[in-house]
Amino acid sequence: MPDQIQQSYEFRAEIQQLLHILVHSLYTDREIFLRELISNASDALSRVQFEMLTNQDVLDIDAELAVHIAFDPDAKTLTVSDSGIGMTQAEMIENLGTIAHSGAAAFLKQLTQEKRPLTEVIGRFGVGFYAAFMVADRIQVISRSYRPDAEAAQWSSTGDNQYTVGLAARRSRGTDVILHLKEDAVEFLTAWRLEQIIKKHSDFVAFPIYLQDKVANQRTPLWRRAPREVSAEEYDTFYQQLTLDFEKPLLHLHYVADAPVDIHAVLFVPRTREKGMLGLRKDFGLKLYSSHVLIQEYNKDLLPNHFRFVEGVLDSEDIPLNVSRETVQNNRLLAQIQKALTGRLVKELASLATEKPDDYRIFWQEFGGFIKEGVATDLVGKDSLLPLLRFHSTQAAAADAWVSLPAYVERMPSEQKEIYYILGEDLTSVQRSPHLDPLKQRNIEVLTLVETVDSFMMVALREFDGKPLKNVDSADLDLPPLPEKADEPAREPVADANFNRLVSRFVEILGDRVQEVRASKALSTSPCRLVSPEGAMNQEMQRVYKLLDQPFDAPKKVLELNRSHPLVQDLAFLAAADRQPDLVRLEIEQLYESALLQEGIHPNPAAMVAGIQELLARAAHATRRAETDAD
Repeated sequence: MPDQIQQSYEFRAEIQQLLHILVHSLYTDREIFLRELISNASDALSRVQFEMLTNQDVLDIDAELAVHIAFDPDAKTLTVSDSGIGMTQAEMIENLGTIAHSGAAAFLKQLTQEKRPLTEVIGRFGVGFYAAFMVADRIQVISRSYRPDAEAAQWSSTGDNQYTVGLAARRSRGTDVILHLKEDAVEFLTAWRLEQIIKKHSDFVAFPIYLQDKVANQRTPLWRRAPREVSAEEYDTFYQQLTLDFEKPLLHLHYVADAPVDIHAVLFVPRTREKGMLGLRKDFGLKLYSSHVLIQEYNKDLLPNHFRFVEGVLDSEDIPLNVSRETVQNNRLLAQIQKALTGRLVKELASLATEKPDDYRIFWQEFGGFIKEGVATDLVGKDSLLPLLRFHSTQAAAADAWVSLPAYVERMPSEQKEIYYILGEDLTSVQRSPHLDPLKQRNIEVLTLVETVDSFMMVALREFDGKPLKNVDSADLDLPPLPEKADEPAREPVADANFNRLVSRFVEILGDRVQEVRASKALSTSPCRLVSPEGAMNQEMQRVYKLLDQPFDAPKKVLELNRSHPLVQDLAFLAAADRQPDLVRLEIEQLYESALLQEGIHPNPAAMVAGIQELLARAAHATRRAETDAD
């Protein structure tokens, strides 16, 4: 080593806390330290590999891109070496010392608050290098950058609150991580144990891993093998190594094609949505290779944005190697690849729904919102997504009961010409909507949409299988005639004169907040409802404006009254007799605001509280007076 004083630095506070946890760790599954070091080495190799595509001024440009692992039982040292991008002194301080972007604070927060095992989250926040302190009481890192004029550097720490950095003697490009193992970690000084760990955690790393000069991992990437040669266990293992998701994927797709474009791809649908946020990969997008060379870690153009939850890799020999990261996204071949991948993925999801409905139910509950987003935003590909949609309905209202559009159409009565749906805030309130009255009378199924994305989706989804989708809030529903019920006595509606007087009072009190007040031809059990007048902004767009927090006033709608409802009858009596005008005014206001609330478009629901409390006070007072008079 050159004659230079090693300069000491202090770790940041959260790194010191992290190191304390790791140095004193008693976890038995300490083998993950090797997975993390190999992963870091693989990243360094990928970075220099890409650098060499456009830059010939790279130190040791002909050196093999590989990871080498060696151990010395007598010295109790384990060394992980790579011929990757390397580091300078400044880069060592940035990457191994201050860790300004490591996410250590987030790691510690999850570890302490969620009480999750250390081995489940160690690699998920960029702090994987420090896992080596679980088995080592001192770590040395000797590295030389790929830049020919850069000097080699050394980093060293015993896991306390300090580390040292200085010059080092290393002639070749790359990095050596030298672990001085603890007494209780000598199990990692045997070839058999190390090979076992490599096979378990790093078998599908894209570069050869040499253990004492013998390759210990698979030389052919899994995605370059024929699908019939890969077992289900190998797919699961590859997925777990790719993502650090400890659950098995819900679905995998291995796709190989040579025309019209060369494709070798393996895609995975995770079992839960959270793994994409907390897993090893820090962004969404597929790993893109060109002839085995990693071009992009997170390519967002290989699948439409609504499939961003999909993990995987794609390798294509048709994509040129001598491209920059910026021009990859403009390569015309990506459009062909995206079309092919998307088509196969949609086909696999459809097969999952048919062959494994329980698994598809899990998929829909986790990722259904993404499919709805695709229908709303992908004007070209939305039709292929429609059979994947699932809905609650008035005939499938349970939390785990779903209906597809094809299934809905299949059980439509022959006289039904439209697919009916209703928008709302939650399933319970939707089931009580007055708009369902005429549909319930006719035993017609209605799709119930209660998620935020539904309003956006229904703006784009206007028909399916040649049948228009119709919101039940429309005043012009084309419904089949009512079935006759001879045993059900009809309730007498309010007389015309009294009803007309009541309508006048509604118009007088509500003013220009409603476009019209009229009798309903559809309501049976509800006192009133709001319907959109012909030519007005539909409910979907009204909800979109409200959700986007755009300037929004409650739209002028038509208020329809049920002339046979007891509440409307009582109000008509009071209005015609000109009795208790204040109570009539209060009840009319509350009926209107309740209707707005049921529509999900009330601009300020909290404003209803005062009126409701006044009605309660009046009811309590009237009851008390009646009881007193009776005594």
